[in-house]
Amino acid sequence: MNQPTPAAGLLSSGLIGYCRAGFEKELAGEIDDLAVEAGLLGFVRAEPNTGYAVFETFEPTPLGSFGAATDWRRPCFARQLLPWFARVDKLPERDRATPIVAAVKASGQRFSSVLLETPDTDEAKQRSGFCKRFTEPLSTALEKAGCLRSSRTGLPVLHVLFTDANTAWLMAGESGQCSTWPMGIPRLRMPSNAPSRSTMKLAEAFMILLEEGERDTILRAGQRAVDLGAAPGGWTWQLVGRGLRVTAIDNGPMRDTVMATEMVQHLKADGFTWRPQRPVDWMVCDMVEQPSRIASLMADWIGSGRCRYTIFNLKLPMKRRLEAVEQCRELIRKRLKSVGPYDLRIKHLYHDREEVTAFLTLRR
Repeated sequence: MNQPTPAAGLLSSGLIGYCRAGFEKELAGEIDDLAVEAGLLGFVRAEPNTGYAVFETFEPTPLGSFGAATDWRRPCFARQLLPWFARVDKLPERDRATPIVAAVKASGQRFSSVLLETPDTDEAKQRSGFCKRFTEPLSTALEKAGCLRSSRTGLPVLHVLFTDANTAWLMAGESGQCSTWPMGIPRLRMPSNAPSRSTMKLAEAFMILLEEGERDTILRAGQRAVDLGAAPGGWTWQLVGRGLRVTAIDNGPMRDTVMATEMVQHLKADGFTWRPQRPVDWMVCDMVEQPSRIASLMADWIGSGRCRYTIFNLKLPMKRRLEAVEQCRELIRKRLKSVGPYDLRIKHLYHDREEVTAFLTLRR
C-alpha cells in the first residue's frame, strides 16, 4: 500500500497542465481522460495559444484521491502537470503578496519552497522579470505566516502561476509527481560545434524520457547505436558525445565535424529497409515520414531484438495530433503484444514543434 504524501489531505480544485502555445486542445483532452480514469468529477477548459489547460472539479477533493492523475509524465503534451488549490484574482498592483499568503494559509498546507512561473507565451514572458523580483518578498511573507518550512524537504513546492498580471494560480508540486524544471522546460545550451539544432531535441529527450538512474545505466560509453535518417548528424553527434559508436544511415551527407570523431560509420542506405547484421544497444530515428510508418518501424526493431532501446520522433498532422499519437500507441501495442511487456514514453518536448518524441524498450 502506498504511503500518504505530505499533501494528501490538501483540498484540491483540479489540475493545471503547461504546454506549448497552440497545443492546449490536445492537452485538455489528455487531462480530461486522466480525470475520468481517477473518478474525478469536473470539467476541462483551455483557451487557444495561452500555454496551459485547466481541469476543475465540481467540489474541492483531497489530493490523495487524485491517484496517478497528477503524474506529469503521463500526458504527452504536458510539460508540467500540477494539482491546484486556489486561484487568486484581482491582485492589487502594490500588494500582491497579502492575498496570495492568505490563500495559502487558508489551505492549511505547508510548503518547502516557492516557485513563480508564467505560461510559455510571448505575452506571458514579459512577466518573467517580475517573477524573479517577487520571489524573495513572497517567500519572506510566507515564512512569517508559517506557510513555508525550508528545512522540511519532504514538503511539496508551492508553484504560483501568473496567467496575467492580476491572476495567480496556486499549486502543490510533490516530489516524483511533477517536473523538476521551472515551467517544465530544461535549460539547455546549443553547443557551438554541433552540426544542427536537432541535437538539442535528443539531448532533451535523454533528460525528459529517461529516469535519472537510467541515464547512467542504459546509456553508456562503449555501446553501439544506429541513427536512422542521420544527416547532417545532429543526433549522431549527441550519441558520440556520450561515447557511443554510431552507424549513421542516410543517403545524404554527414558533417565533417561528426565524421572527424572516428566513432561514426556512415552508410548510404534507406532507413526503412536497412537492418544491422547483429543487434545494437540503441537505435534513434528522426526521419520525416508518416507517424504510423515510423511507429511500426520502431516496434519492429524492438520486437525483433535488433535494438534494446530506441528514441524516435513522430511528425504529427496539424489537425489530428492527439489522434495520431493514440494511433501510434495502438500500432506499437499490437506489434509487441506477443513479444512481452514494454515501456513506451511519449512527450512533446520544448524543442519539438509539430512532432513528439518517444522512448521504447521491452521490460526486463
